[in-house]
Parts: sequence; C-alpha cells; structure tokens
Amino acid sequence: MFALGAALMAIAIAVVRLPVVQRTEEESAGALGMYGSLLRKPIVWLYLLSIVAYVGCEQGTADWMSQFLYRYHGINPHTDGAAAVGYFWGLLTVGCLIGMLLLKLFDSRRVLIGFSIGALAMLTLALFGPTKVSVVAFPCIGLFASIMWPTIVSLGLNSVANYHGPLAGILCTGIMGGALVPLLIGSIGDRYGLRAGLMFLYVTFGIVLSVGFWAKPLINNVVHRARAKRATGIA
Repeated sequence: MFALGAALMAIAIAVVRLPVVQRTEEESAGALGMYGSLLRKPIVWLYLLSIVAYVGCEQGTADWMSQFLYRYHGINPHTDGAAAVGYFWGLLTVGCLIGMLLLKLFDSRRVLIGFSIGALAMLTLALFGPTKVSVVAFPCIGLFASIMWPTIVSLGLNSVANYHGPLAGILCTGIMGGALVPLLIGSIGDRYGLRAGLMFLYVTFGIVLSVGFWAKPLINNVVHRARAKRATGIA
C-alpha cells in the first residue's frame, strides 16, 4: 500500500506543473564545506546524539512492548499486545496536538523537560508495575514522547546561526537510532532478560531530558519573548 501510494504521488508530481522554487542558501542542501563546518561544532554532535536517542526511544518502545507484555504478563501479542502498540502510536499523534498548545504557553525547553520526566515515569510503571498498569503505561509513553522530535530539531536549528539546510540533513540522519536502539535492547534482553534490555531506554530518554538543561537557542520561542516584553513594560 505504501509503495502504491508513493507511485501515485510520483505520477501526480510528474504530471502537475509546479512553479520553480528558488531556494535560499539556508534552504539548500549545501556544499561539503558547509557540512565540514557544522561537524566541527560540538553542539551539532550533541543534537545529533539527541535525535538518535529520541528515535531509539520511540522505536525501542514500539518494537518491544508487545513482547514484554507477553513474556512478563501473558498478554496475547495478537490482540491486547497489538492494541497496546496501536494506542502507543495513537497517543503519539494526540500528544503532538497537546504539545503545540503547551509550546504556545511555555518555553520549549521546559516542555521538553516535563514530557521527558513523564515518559520516564511511564517507562518505570510499564517495566515494574502490575499487568493492568503496564498495559496502560506502555502506550502512555507515546503521549509523552510526542513533542520530543520537533522540539529537539527546532532547538538544534535555532542553536546554529547559519547553514540550516545542511544542519537539517545532519539531524535527520539521527533516525538511525530507530535501527540501533531496538537491536541493543534485544541484545541485552537475550543475555539479561527483556526487562533489563528495555531499561536501556532510561539512557536514551535521559539524553533527551538533558537537552532541556543544556540547550541554549539563539532566540527563545515567541511566547517566551512576549512574556519578557510584558515584564519589562515594552509594548
């Protein structure tokens, strides 16, 4: 179905006459020198690691929760286990809407810290709680993980003064975390048990949480600036 959808979109794009877009230097992919300049900045590597950690959190939870519920709580992976995975992705979507509202009210770093703590709390309940708690807590991780990707990417782009096009490309390579972290969880689980394997998510969620403390964007989000103006009496 995805392949068919992609083919239909390719045909539509080929047929429809679209206006030529003139990209600015900030929007273009950039030359190798731009990537070299960015990769010499430690802050770029920190944000790349944060994206790797986040995608690992997302995929590690989704890939292994059904197996965990089956192994430790005897829940059928084809029914209730599959439903838990579905609720995880559903709450991830709902959380994006909630996150957009909160980002209008609070500084993005504070929102990231709050949601990261919430995700860690749900992870703890999922791994160590009784069956009824675990089957609810796992999907709730998705609710709290929902705002992490856009917030980290936004903070990353807002922490470097130029070459935002190449920087976006570098950050997007962080999706490799979706392949690495589930593999690490499985490898640890094979040796020490799946609960121990999933405890690796404490590390990845901890990395995401840390962004809220060390991130120093060049410009704070709009709501924060508006509050600052009101506080200083600027119209």
